[in-house]
Amino acid sequence: MSVSIAESAFGGPADNASAQWWDRDTDCTLVVSTPGGEPELWDDFIEGAMCSYRKHGVERAIDPSALADPASTSLFLAAIDDAGRVVGGVRAQGPYTGADESHALVEWEGQPALPQVRKMIDDRIPFGVVEIKTAWTDVGFARSRALTPVLARMPLHATLVLGAKFAMATAAAHVLDRWRSSGGVVASRIPATPYPDARYETKMMWWDQAEFTRTAEPQQIIATRAEARVLLPMFDDIGTLSGTAEAGL
Repeated sequence: MSVSIAESAFGGPADNASAQWWDRDTDCTLVVSTPGGEPELWDDFIEGAMCSYRKHGVERAIDPSALADPASTSLFLAAIDDAGRVVGGVRAQGPYTGADESHALVEWEGQPALPQVRKMIDDRIPFGVVEIKTAWTDVGFARSRALTPVLARMPLHATLVLGAKFAMATAAAHVLDRWRSSGGVVASRIPATPYPDARYETKMMWWDQAEFTRTAEPQQIIATRAEARVLLPMFDDIGTLSGTAEAGL
């Protein structure tokens, strides 16, 4: 895995913030921005996400109200191919002030584990929690599988930029297995929920920005640190980003 920095300009999570670089493994330009910073790109992101989820028959997993309100998305990542098409992406919400803001409570509604889900999130709120949502790739893109490691790094970038210690995501178990490469740890104490329908067993995964290197793959650590230097050039020592699993997961 290699990262080639083409150009960058990031002023923090302000409304007009944006950063971009070229990723050699996917031959894509990666852009991290806010909806207000790249409104046309944000529209393309939404269109691509809706199309992708619809194609897989899981559009119910998308919260239309969240996508309709740009303010609910703190950051998003879009992968743009050499033809200028958005071929994948993911977005971040938060940092949260309480578990009620997390979509996970909707996903575990009616399940015995709902109180555990709420407690796991609330216990981490004082340290900063962001949630990763709406990950997608265009299956028609020749290097779509190579985009998975790229999207898996976004939880760490979101925590770094937004000043949170933890990132969380919920998805079908087979999807989260692909996200382990960046140091994500499945919350094994939380039983799966049949969301968005009985075909799926949705689980919860957590990243700890301060300790992800203990479980992340070496190539992902290298790429994460390289990209972090683009996102936050004011950081003198990216080496402070080290990483692991939270013991209580």
